[in-house]
Amino acid sequence: MVSFAQIQAAQPYPSEYACLDNLNLYDAPDLKTLATQAVAGRQLRVIDALNPQAIQVQLCEDDYPGWLATEDLDLIELAEQPYCAQPVATDQIQRCLPQVMTYCQQAMQQPNYYLWGGTVGPNYDCSGLIQAGFMASGLWLPRDAYQQEAFVQPVETAALQPGDLIFFGTPKRATHVGLHLGDGYYIHSSGKAQGRNGIGIDQLLDMNNLEVADPVSQAYMQQLRGAGRVVASYMPVSDEAI
Repeated sequence: MVSFAQIQAAQPYPSEYACLDNLNLYDAPDLKTLATQAVAGRQLRVIDALNPQAIQVQLCEDDYPGWLATEDLDLIELAEQPYCAQPVATDQIQRCLPQVMTYCQQAMQQPNYYLWGGTVGPNYDCSGLIQAGFMASGLWLPRDAYQQEAFVQPVETAALQPGDLIFFGTPKRATHVGLHLGDGYYIHSSGKAQGRNGIGIDQLLDMNNLEVADPVSQAYMQQLRGAGRVVASYMPVSDEAI
């Protein structure tokens, strides 16, 4: 556990801290909107500690930024050593995919709802569920859907394999992601604006025959951007530079 004074004294930044419990990180120092969550055991680095209400931090495993409430400083401690990512071979990733799919399916069995910024369960946003599923197998993906799309190896939807990611959104940017389970079915955490509030399984459809599909599958098919395959575990920028 650390205090605000200790954080300020531990300069020059960035100092690294370990999460003792699940943490909420916000997108601004006013702490109004959840940006992401950090499960116990993750590490973060302090970027700025000038605001007495919130500390600006960056999660070490995926380089994701956020603001930590100073009232939650008792939930972190100085890390024993800096985070160091380990490369993972593509064939090892392929062996992990059944476990990733099982994680997401088990998450669906728990009472849940869509939570913007949710990554620790039982309530997830779309990319938070995907990141958590891979993390449970020791693999790291970037945090947001558009970042995940840029990270994976693109594949044609006709060549989808179980464990591939499917992306939805606008022509400019991916705003939603699901995990392909096989035979055109994918699991994802969906907001109620699209017809469901939480984790469910939907289907890729024939665009010429949308009227026979359920409303949620219909809504997402009209936003389909493409798909990608996970062939690497994310390496933080600081590690890539070494």
